[in-house]
Amino acid sequence: MPVLEGPHLRLRPPAPDDYAAIFAWYNDPEIVAPFDRFTTDTYDGMARSIETAPDDPASLAPRFAVERRDTPGAIGIVGHYRAHPVLEFTDVWYVLGEPSARGHGFGREAVELMVTHLFATGTEQRIGATCDVANVPSYRLLEGLGFRREGTLRSALFHHGGWHDIYVYGVTAPEWAQRRPRA
Repeated sequence: MPVLEGPHLRLRPPAPDDYAAIFAWYNDPEIVAPFDRFTTDTYDGMARSIETAPDDPASLAPRFAVERRDTPGAIGIVGHYRAHPVLEFTDVWYVLGEPSARGHGFGREAVELMVTHLFATGTEQRIGATCDVANVPSYRLLEGLGFRREGTLRSALFHHGGWHDIYVYGVTAPEWAQRRPRA
């Protein structure tokens, strides 16, 4: 996996030194919730999934650790996966696990770096993302990057004792290439 450099962030493959933080984020309902399923995992299972992710296009494990360029140590994780067995597109996802890192544009920069990399290095024609309709920061991030809201999947994800609607977003390679550079 390459290392992707942005103005403020570096995306790099997760290292064993990151696993404890990633495991803690995945198993903290305050970080995962309220917008996604909360399930615990074993540390060894999580480590195996991270280590095998580069060879598995369907893996939901993190592909990159997100860290500030000026401060070592992961503040979040981002990933991508082949979202459908027949349709040819990749979905992206993101988590800023360190609460102090939120609200500074780091999520946007991390997703922008990863999507740019996916379009530049693959045959992708469309990159997608989904988010809970109540997750305002997530859909603002996507819309700010030029993703279009393509629809709503009603009652598509069960978590916190109820069914939740999910927004579906996408951006095509030509749209990504034509968007305005970030200021």
